Amino acid sequence: MTSDSCELLCLDLPQAEAVRARVPAGDHIRPAAERARALADPTRLRIARALAVGEELCVCDLAWVCSSSQNLVSHHVRQLRTAGLAASRRDGKLVMYRLTDTGRALLALLLPEAEAAPALGEG
Repeated sequence: MTSDSCELLCLDLPQAEAVRARVPAGDHIRPAAERARALADPTRLRIARALAVGEELCVCDLAWVCSSSQNLVSHHVRQLRTAGLAASRRDGKLVMYRLTDTGRALLALLLPEAEAAPALGEG
């Protein structure tokens, strides 16, 4: 069995310090981790993809498209919104959701093949 750690302390201090200076501290990297975590759930990923395709949808439409309950979809879009990946606006009695630019960019990284993938209701 191989180990993933060095067997010998071999710190290259100048290089390690140069890299360390360019790596964000935990409190600066936390928002990025929260955005990534928001799309780590399959249901939220499907909802985000539906928003990318539909551009702007209400919870009722998202629930139907994703074959999920409105309560579940509402919970997930709230998490996407909290992470800064989705935005909402009120349209009369409806709340319409759309992806933010950040949400679109992160989704494109996670699902680059989405344009060629089967539609949400297929497969």
